[in-house]
Amino acid sequence: MALPLAPLVPVALTYGGVALAAWWLARRIGPARVDQRAEDALDDLPDGLATANVPAREQVNATGRLRRRITLTRSGRGIELDAAFMARLRARRV
Repeated sequence: MALPLAPLVPVALTYGGVALAAWWLARRIGPARVDQRAEDALDDLPDGLATANVPAREQVNATGRLRRRITLTRSGRGIELDAAFMARLRARRV
């Protein structure tokens, strides 16, 4: 008796395409530069979101940090997530 594999072909092509795109992107991206001053600044951010308007420079600054601990087992072992960002939006008339 034949095994019906025809319904699995679109799924395999989709996952194969995603895997190929991820592989291609990973090959094209170079190593990132690590700046210790930026790392220290991100570590010093408080939890939550904050914005600051700087009229003298005509810019708005935004910062944010989210720290969460996720336990996956009853023994208390898990992972800790720490996401931080600093952003600047500057609009000038030319």
